[in-house]
Parts: sequence; structure tokens; C-alpha cells
Amino acid sequence: MARTTPPRPLDVETLFPEVASYRKTAVRLHPRLGDPSARESSLGGPVLWPLSEPWPHCEDDHPRTAFSPPAQGPIPLVPVLQLFATDVPDLAFPSATDLLQVLWCPFDHEDGYVPRPEVYWRDSSLSDLQPADPPCPTGPDNNYLPDPCVLHPERVTDYPSWDLPDEVADALDVGFEQMEEETGWSYWSHLSVADGVKVGGYPTWTQEPNWPTCPTCSVRMEHLLTINSSEFDGESWRTWLPIEDTPATGTIWDLPYEQRTEIQCPPGLTLGDMGGIYLFECTSCPERPFAYRSDCS
Repeated sequence: MARTTPPRPLDVETLFPEVASYRKTAVRLHPRLGDPSARESSLGGPVLWPLSEPWPHCEDDHPRTAFSPPAQGPIPLVPVLQLFATDVPDLAFPSATDLLQVLWCPFDHEDGYVPRPEVYWRDSSLSDLQPADPPCPTGPDNNYLPDPCVLHPERVTDYPSWDLPDEVADALDVGFEQMEEETGWSYWSHLSVADGVKVGGYPTWTQEPNWPTCPTCSVRMEHLLTINSSEFDGESWRTWLPIEDTPATGTIWDLPYEQRTEIQCPPGLTLGDMGGIYLFECTSCPERPFAYRSDCS
């Protein structure tokens, strides 16, 4: 079943034409529990892997937290996200590739106290790619192990929240407040940045933005994708809950906990205080350096 974000209840650009130039396209992936194959796009599902390439391991030292490994030493990464270009045509894949894979070490790292991701770009037509049978790490918390989910990609329009320049936000502040008083709709919660797991658009920062710069060319890197703990929160559900998941009566919060959780947090991830991990890349450099940030700690 497709997932469809409801139209915004107000025309943002008519009310606030100053934000129009900051518009970006994002793709909400809408993961839902399922049984994806290794040859499908998925979150937490099986992945393809080259027969000639050893499965990657993390050899970092890990801080002592509630999400520390039981022992130091190499830890096999776990598959998190696999995306084929046919499912996300808005994503600019590097030349001769059509498959993006994200794996991570399922334990806390000093940088953000979240799992550390790694990114792989591949050509899915290579015969060397076969369904992987990766080793399982010992002792990770289920909060860092995504449940297998099929994806329902959907293009949406993003407007900046924390990334709206201060001078623009200050100039529009009175208008935002007046709109909320008169209509009940908040620019920040309901009309700006799309929630959930998504490709492109703006990160769903919950704190001050922390954009990385490319270690090679020193330009600000671009947002590649966000892996969030949930599709929406206690306020943003009013505009970011898909139509297909809207109860016939009552609201999403009237559903039994288990049923709501399958809609709100289908992969079962809890990153910090329901935060997210943001992946960035530099498309100016041929090697496509990447970096990650989080606001989970």
C-alpha cells in the first residue's frame, strides 16, 4: 500500500513568500514492517553483498554507556538501509552506481553517542553481488537493530525549520505566531520539515544545526538522508501522518499502543531521546566523502 502525506493545510509560499527560495524536494521512505528480499529496497532487511568483499567490522574503541559492547574488539556491522535508484529517482547516484547501502555499528560511539554508519555505493547489475549472510554482533540493544521493513517512497516538499536563516526567521516570527493563533497550525511543527526516514530535503534537527564540511574541499556537505526514530511526534502527526494510516475514527493516539507503534516507529529504533542520525555527502568530490551527525545525546 502506498503512503500519502496529506496536503499542507495552508499554502506556505502564499502566506510567507520569503521561504519559497528555500524549498527542497525530499523523499519520505515510510518504512513499514514486512518481509523484503535482498533485491528490494528496505530498512533493516537483507542486503546484497559482493562475494569478493569481506563483511565490514567496526574496530573503534567504544565509550562506556548503556549501549556499549560486552567486550572490545572487531564488531560486525549490521544492515540498516538499502536503496535502489529506481525507488528514489530524485537521489543523485554516483556514476555507474544504482544501489546505496547503509550499515552501522550497533553500539554507541563517542561522536554523538549513537551507532556509527558507513555508506556504500554499488552497481546492482554486477554478478558478484549476492544475498549476504552477515555475521551477527554480540550484545547489541534492540533499539539499535532495525526490524525488517518494506519502503513506500513518496516525494514531498521540505521547507527549513532550524535551517531557516536567522534574519528570515526573525522577520517572519510575528507572522508565524499570528498564523498559529488564528489557525492552530505551527510553521515549525506542521508546515516546514518533513518528519520520518527520508532522502534529501532538510535534516529534522531538534537542536541547532551542525552541518559538516567536506574534509577534502572544505565546502558544506549536502544532506543525504535521515534515519529517524519515528514518523511523527505528539504534535507533528497532524500533518505528517499518512492518509492511509489515519484511523477511521478518533486519532492515532486512540489506537492500541502496539498498533500505533507499528505506524509511528515501525523499525523499532530508539536513537537517544527519539532523535535521528543524519548522513551527509559531498557531491563535488569524485570519491563522495560522507559524514554523519546526530542530535540524540
